[in-house]
This record gives sequence, C-alpha cells and structure tokens, in this order.
Amino acid sequence: MSINIGQEIDRVIAADHHDPFVVLGFHKIDEQRAVFRTFQPHAEAVRLLFDGQTLPMYRMREQGLFETVAEIPPLFSYQYEITLTGGQRRTIEDPYRFPPQMSDLDRHLFNQGTLYQAYRVMGAQLTEIDGVAGVVFRVWAPAARRVSVVGDFNFWDGRVHQMRVLGNTGVWELFIPGLGPGEIYKYEIKGPHGQLLEKSDPYGFFFEMRPKTAAVVWDLGGHEWQDQTWLEERRANRPYDAPMSIYEVHPGSWQRDPAEPDRFLSFRELAEKLIPYVKEMGFTHIEFLPVMEHALDESWGYQVTGYYAVSSRFGTPQDFMWFVDRCHQEGIGVILDWVPSHFPTDGHCLGRFDGTALYEHEDPRLGLHPEWDTYIFNYGRNEVKSFLISNAMYWFDLFHIDGLRVDAVASMLYLDYARTDGQWLPNQYGGKENLDAIEFLRHLNAVVYQYYPDVMTIAEESTSFFGVSKPAHMGGLGFGFKWNMGWMNDTLQFMSKDPLFRKYHHNSLTFSLLYAFTENFILPLSHDEVVHGKRSLVEKMPGDEWQRFANLRLLFFYQWTHPGKKLLFMGGEFGQLSEWYCKRSLDWHLLADGNLHERAQRFVREINRCYRRQPALWQQDFTPEGFAWLDFRDVDNSIVAYARYGSTPEEFVVCLCNFTPQVHHGYRLGVPQPGRYKEIFNSDDQRFGGSGVVNEGIFESVAEPFGEAPHHITITVPPLAGVMFRRCG
Repeated sequence: MSINIGQEIDRVIAADHHDPFVVLGFHKIDEQRAVFRTFQPHAEAVRLLFDGQTLPMYRMREQGLFETVAEIPPLFSYQYEITLTGGQRRTIEDPYRFPPQMSDLDRHLFNQGTLYQAYRVMGAQLTEIDGVAGVVFRVWAPAARRVSVVGDFNFWDGRVHQMRVLGNTGVWELFIPGLGPGEIYKYEIKGPHGQLLEKSDPYGFFFEMRPKTAAVVWDLGGHEWQDQTWLEERRANRPYDAPMSIYEVHPGSWQRDPAEPDRFLSFRELAEKLIPYVKEMGFTHIEFLPVMEHALDESWGYQVTGYYAVSSRFGTPQDFMWFVDRCHQEGIGVILDWVPSHFPTDGHCLGRFDGTALYEHEDPRLGLHPEWDTYIFNYGRNEVKSFLISNAMYWFDLFHIDGLRVDAVASMLYLDYARTDGQWLPNQYGGKENLDAIEFLRHLNAVVYQYYPDVMTIAEESTSFFGVSKPAHMGGLGFGFKWNMGWMNDTLQFMSKDPLFRKYHHNSLTFSLLYAFTENFILPLSHDEVVHGKRSLVEKMPGDEWQRFANLRLLFFYQWTHPGKKLLFMGGEFGQLSEWYCKRSLDWHLLADGNLHERAQRFVREINRCYRRQPALWQQDFTPEGFAWLDFRDVDNSIVAYARYGSTPEEFVVCLCNFTPQVHHGYRLGVPQPGRYKEIFNSDDQRFGGSGVVNEGIFESVAEPFGEAPHHITITVPPLAGVMFRRCG
C-alpha cells in the first residue's frame, strides 16, 4: 500500500503518529541508496555520520525535519551530529534505525494476561542492541494516538522521541540509545480526543523523591545475595506448622533520628537498628506497610503510585535488597503489604492512563471506590492481570521477600462493597460477587505458588467469604493465610470492658473457636486498631495504670496461645500511649529501666521465646486436633482454660486466662493427661510488672474430672493474667 509521505511527515511534526518509523530513520530507495530523516525541533543543523563520511542534512521542514540521501551504511550503522540552538553539539545514534525488540511471544502473553514477568519486558529496560547501549521503553496505552518518552535528555519535548505501537497489542516501544541509569523520564500521551497527558511509568523501578513524580531509569542488578541458607531452609519448612510471630512496621515512623526528626531513615539505616531489635524481641518476621512508591505520606503507602518501585523515601531498590538479605542472614522473614484492590486518582499515575479507563472501569459503579475515592482495577482485562500478577512475582523474584499480605480483599470480592442500592452493578448472574476479581485472585495465587511454593500470600479479608485460604480446586481463593478480623474485633471489644462486666460478654472469647479452623488464620493486632481515635492498645484497656498494663499482657498471652499465627503492630510491645502517627517516631523515650513500658517489652520478648520453645503453640494451628477446651464455663469469674497440642498427643501445654483482677486460691485447673505439671510462664511475674502471684514447684494431677478434662491440678490464679503449664513427668 502506497503512503503519502508528505501527510505522514505532517503527522510526525504534529506529534500525532502511531508509527513514526514510517517517516524517520533510513528507508531504502534501491539496493545502494537510502533516504535518512530525523526530526530535531531543537536543532539548527544536522549532519549524517557513517563509515568515515560526514554529510549535511537538508532542513525540509522549518519545524526541524531534516533529510538526506546517501549510500546505505555498512550494517546500517550511522549517527547524527546535531547542532542545537545556541551552538551546542551532540552526537547520537538514531533511535529510528532499530527494529522492534519485543518478541511475538511476549506480546501474545501480555495481551493474554499470562506474561508473569512483565517487569523484564515493560517499562525502561537497560539493554544493548548491535553493540549500542541504551534503554528500551515500553508502555501499554491502546487508546493513545501518540506516545512519547520525555525527559531532560530531550528537553521534555514530546516531539523528539515519539514511540511506535506494536501491531494491535496496544504496547508502544522505542529504543533510545545512549541513555543509562539515573535518567529521569515520563510518557507524554496524546489521548483519543487529542488531550495531552504526562504520565509516570507504570513499570518504573525507581522514582524521584515526592512531590516530584518522574520515574528514574534504574539497573536492578548489582546486589550479590547472601541468603542461600535462608532460602534453602524456607524451601524445606512449611510455614503452616512453624512458629510465626510477625512484627508489623511502618518504615517511616518506627524510629527517626532525633537530630533530624523530619527525615526518613533509609533501609540501610533501618537495618542497623530494626533487625537487631526484631531478633532480640524474638519475632520471626517483619511485615512492612507498603514500601512501594506513593505520593502522600498520610496514605501510609496504601495509595500506590509506583507498583514496581521501592519508595525513594527509604533509598534505592538495592538498599531494600540489602535489607531483606540482612534479615534473612539473621533468620528473619520479610512480608510486604500489597495493594491490588485500588489505586489513587492522582493525574500522573495509572488513572485514565491513555485518556480512557484503562486500568480501571469506565463506569464509576464498578471503577470508583466510594470509601477511599480511588480507582478500582479492571480485573477482567488481561493486560491488567499481567501487570498485577507480574508485580507480585517481581517482589518474590528480585527482592527475595517471603510473603505478600494483600490489602482490602473484601473490597475486591463484592461489587456492593461500601455502596448503597443503586450505586453498584450486579454480576451476570444477578449476584454481588465480583467474578472477575475472584478469578484474578485464584489466578494470582496459583501462579505465585507454582513458581514459589515456599512463600506466603496473606489475605486481609473481613467477611465470611468461603475458602479464602483454601485451594482453588476446593472452591477457595488459594491464599496461604487469612487475617482473623473477627477474633481481633471480638477480643479488643471484650478487653475494653470493665472486668466487672466481662462475664456478660464471655461468648466474645469463646466464639472464635467455633470457626478457628475454617481458614489458616493469622491473629492481627494491626496498625488499623491504633489510629483514627481508636486509641493505642494499652489505652484501650480499663483500670488504673497497673491494670491497663496487666490487661495488655493478658491480651498478648491470649493471642500467643490461641490457635493461629501472630501479628503485632510496632509500639504495642512496649505500651505506646499515643495513637500511631505516620510522621513521627514511636515514643521510645517511654522506655526507662524497670518501668511498666520496659517490663511490657520484656514480657513480649519472653513470650516470643516461650512460644518458639513450645511446638504445641504452633505445630497444629489450623486443625481442631491442636486445641481443646479444658473449661469455658466459668463465666462468673471470666476464666477460660484450654490445652494446645503439638504433632503428638504427648506434646501439649495447658493455658489459663483470668480476665478479672480477682486472685483465686485453690483453683482447680483441668489437665488432659495424668502426671506432674510445672508452671512455665506467668504474665503476672514481677519481671513483667505483675504482682508476683506465681505457682512454684510441681503440681501432681488428681484423677478426677474437672470441666472438660479427665484430670485436674490445683493452682493459684493470678489477677488479670495468663498462666501456662507443661507436664514434666
């Protein structure tokens, strides 16, 4: 098909062409000659350089379109010498002489939603083509009329580096020779109605410090991992029947330099302080609130603007790799909060990316989240699946993380989430379930566990949706774990009651055991519970200062001995008094030798150590065989007693919780087997700030049933405390 070259040139000059390669670059006239064209709107003159020759180029359009006819260069290699306005000269390789670089297979997989390592293809890829180093840029913008790469290297002028669309894929590509790490860039997009948009790279690996929003070309190589032993042990040990005590951290406010309170600590600085602290405290994992790039500090990272970038607040991607590596060398796992449920409406990021609803839905009843004023991903679109699934894989692949905690899963599952009648659209069967989101989550988990069977995906899901942590072939969503939001809400409501009235809410303690084994639960006391007027954990507790801290220790004892893995937000371990605020450090000054804060911290350290030493507390978290009530009927005294079992019937501990300040002498505690028993942990120990009502010595069981148990021992029950016994013979 013949083309009208004049019209094509007009389109390039107007920056309104889907394939500027039709005009620019070199084009054969015959076997010996070719015409060379370049569009340099900032040039006074351009000369063609090849094979030792220098040829002046004719300015055929005043806007800066230069052309010449010359012999076809050897290996099609040539350069342009450009004299800019003002006399500055630069020599460049011609971006428009390089053929398309994205393979047909990658194009197909991307459009099919099964390109699971899109981060190796899309975005700004450092590469070398025919001995020429540079960057291949690729971006998905199917409705765009024109897409350009802009940056300092072209004066942020969208006319200079116009990209071409690859067939009908919607993917635009351009190799720009000579660019390297550190270049800042964006995409300038002309939408279907001619509107100009300036967008950050959805696949950007690094970004400028906020409030700037440009991506930075980055080399993700260079870190030499030293965590082979950790990865081998991770592959050999299932997380389900291993101890898991997670310390949830916001990296921007865990601790700051007192001399520079407005500066974020980098991940390298955090490594020197946070890793030893977590190891000393006995936690098995660190879970970070989102570390991905985000514009607004107050979003805590949950309004992500750069899904593939570690936030520049905390350093470079290599800084975070180094942090994870150090954690693994110290025996600590790393979990990241991940947000595929929604994204912000900021103009520079994903929203209306090519001038249309691309990553989101067009209809606000599907595509706009009314509670957070954010966009909702269109999970039915294949390229969105490639983007999100690849993003999950990216963190496992390049950063060696051990788990992703998926935020706000409930908002993904239900079309009517946070909506009233008339504000949502039913699915094709008339129901409220988001079928595309359900399929996406199953797809995501299947892929993650196929490639990384030893990692974790964790759902923050607050409803009774069936099978969140069950495999897809059983009708589940395929997550490894689910946060137990019901346990958290019931327990915190119960603990906030005056002990005098707790007996009227006894079922709040026992109800969780009716469903404790329906999912692989993690018990969270998370950041969401210590913000927005909810008060800190210790300030939720009733009573005077001593009672508040006794209640806090009792809460933790109950959490650590209840079936399910454990999670505690930073500051809770030492009784932070004020609510968490993301722009300042935790109140470490509260810790003074021997005060209740320091003793609460000591308690958490010791219960973590006790937890690790007792397989009965973690080997069977997700099966009824791991738990048995010994007494749940002592309502008037607000006392419950239960046994936790390990992998064998002989491996067990006996736990009792007293939720009132009343001391009980001569109290019968049921035990599941005859023998001699010894108290191995007591939250009322004076070392922890307690009153010192402990059970010393050995207790011989009596072969007489009590409660739900066939035998019992007689003990002293401390006030507002939990005690743990183990058979010693």
